[in-house]
Amino acid sequence: MSDENERDKKQAVIRGFMLKCPSCGVGKTLHKYLKVKDNCNHCGIELHHASVDDGPAYFTLMLVVAIIFPLFAVIYTNYDPNPLFVALSLMVVATGLALWLLPRVKGVFIGLQWASRLYGF
Repeated sequence: MSDENERDKKQAVIRGFMLKCPSCGVGKTLHKYLKVKDNCNHCGIELHHASVDDGPAYFTLMLVVAIIFPLFAVIYTNYDPNPLFVALSLMVVATGLALWLLPRVKGVFIGLQWASRLYGF
């Protein structure tokens, strides 16, 4: 467990991205896909205090857009593709990327809240 005086934000963010407990780095923070667990199975820290609301969704959207839009530019400047094919294929890529990133961004938010002692942590 971390020292109660100082909590390492960088380590908490990395653990959050890996979907691990921000305190011990062993237990999981999320149950199923996006539901925050009440307690860590390993160290017992209470996680139900986490209140991330819509922040992870907004940041995930910004990350996906920042990745997908340049891909449009690269594809259209280097190739002469069928617009329907590009739109459909990049929609699939964007959806998959968003589904993969969303729980990890939520874990980062939980880690930051824990490290900053926000919302009862």
